[in-house]
Amino acid sequence: VQLQASGGGLVQVGGSLRLSCVANGRTIGNWNMGWFRQAPGKEREFVATIRWETGSTLYGNSVKGRFTISRDNANKIMYLQMNSLRPEDTALYYCAAESSGRTWYRDDFREYDVWGQGTLVTVSS
Repeated sequence: VQLQASGGGLVQVGGSLRLSCVANGRTIGNWNMGWFRQAPGKEREFVATIRWETGSTLYGNSVKGRFTISRDNANKIMYLQMNSLRPEDTALYYCAAESSGRTWYRDDFREYDVWGQGTLVTVSS
């Protein structure tokens, strides 16, 4: 499967953006599909993940209550709705897939074996 992320851009503090991640190729099973982000000079950070079949979600502490992850099973698209954006949300956002569906560590980027190319989100103050 290949992942294609889009939807990034420049937004003011307090604004909103919706990122999309389209999965092309094989059928997605009960995978974990997630969003991670990386700001310049910082480590890759977990944002959110969703179990594809059950819809079970998990969020990073810094985005809880502001971001919502969702998916469109039929069209194999994953979304990240980002509200109340802050300057510290500025980063390159990656979508990723953990294709075994068996990991206990859904927030660990090392468990994800398929990655999209990233889309840049810039929040200006």
